[in-house]
Amino acid sequence: MADFLLTGPGIALTIVAQCLAVLAFVLISVVFLVYGDRKIWAAVQMRRGPNVVGAFGLLQIPADALKYIVKEIVIPAGADKTVFLLAPMLAFVLATISWAVIPFYDTWVLADLNVAILYVFAIGSLEVYGVIMGGWASNSKYPFLGSLRSAAQMISYEVSIGLIIVGVIISTGSLNFGDIVRAQDGDYGFFSWYWLPHLPMVFLFFISALAETNRPPFDLPEAESELVAGYQVEYSSTPFLLFMAGEYIAIFLMCALITLLFFGGWLSPFPFIPDSPLWMVAKMSFFFFMFAMVKAVVPRYRYDQLMRIGWKVFLPLSLAWVVIVAFFAQYGAFGGAYARWTVGG
Repeated sequence: MADFLLTGPGIALTIVAQCLAVLAFVLISVVFLVYGDRKIWAAVQMRRGPNVVGAFGLLQIPADALKYIVKEIVIPAGADKTVFLLAPMLAFVLATISWAVIPFYDTWVLADLNVAILYVFAIGSLEVYGVIMGGWASNSKYPFLGSLRSAAQMISYEVSIGLIIVGVIISTGSLNFGDIVRAQDGDYGFFSWYWLPHLPMVFLFFISALAETNRPPFDLPEAESELVAGYQVEYSSTPFLLFMAGEYIAIFLMCALITLLFFGGWLSPFPFIPDSPLWMVAKMSFFFFMFAMVKAVVPRYRYDQLMRIGWKVFLPLSLAWVVIVAFFAQYGAFGGAYARWTVGG
């Protein structure tokens, strides 16, 4: 068996198995994310949330997914059928393949790229096309306006996210997520992670991630008080399910990025407890809980306020932080907390 895995077919089989394992983790996670999102929102509003289908309502989400799958796909008259159906598939596939470079443990990664951050950014910049295509192909002005809003919003906050990550790259000296996590492996556990030296940018990254994924209070492209469901308004059945699943996968990806960049990935917060992929999953789950709490308690922003924050507040602050981190790294300020990491250093 070991000899077979070293052959061409064996390597191909191993790669397919690894891809299916990552895909299974992502899709199963979506079920629990939607369930958790609804339960947290219900708890804040002192409701029960899903509690009928299955034990504790755990089968409510699979039942909803099945309902979407078996419903008829309605395509508006005058819509571009090909682009209309391609848009949700594109949104789902692009959100999913970003997970190929996310490590869950040391060497536990599908593709250990040296430019993993650039890969995620390249895929993330393409995700806006699914939104634009869906809005334009619907042959209605309301989805089209919603898609334009979403495109402007996603592009605006991608700039801030990129500059924030540049600060981490300066401290690490690598674009590889594994190297970024290993750079945070110090003798002080939790206090060795990058959240401490890059503390101001943790908050900016979290808020920018909310806007990037169209999460409340920044869900202006699909605000029911203005544009009904935005670019999704003409979608139903499986295409709508793909859009929704792609959105939750992108949200969980942002949770993974926060964990890897600032909170040590799979590293244990205490030096006397071993590292584990369970730490990675636990941290990602915690940040999704924060996403859900923001959705439940923070009122929605106006669109002009959203864009003003992005361009007039977050962009200057993140750009200034890059300059500050570069200065600190160059001159070894604060005991070299911002200095470039080296293997074994």
